[in-house]
Amino acid sequence: MRVSRPLYELLPYLYIAIGFAAVGASFAWRVADWSGVLAAFGVIAILAGLVLALRRRDYRIQKRHYGSEFEENE
Repeated sequence: MRVSRPLYELLPYLYIAIGFAAVGASFAWRVADWSGVLAAFGVIAILAGLVLALRRRDYRIQKRHYGSEFEENE
């Protein structure tokens, strides 16, 4: 599945925003079981967004440094 470039570039930040919203909702919604589930989901979403953003950054830095040779070795 292909998505448009603006949406593709926005995804890590969208994951992070959803994660912060879920963590905030877990503090606001004090149902014992669901609060923990929301907090765990929020932390996982934040981490996924950070990992995705950092991996993209590292890939772009390596591609800039090594040029097209970087893709041929994979």
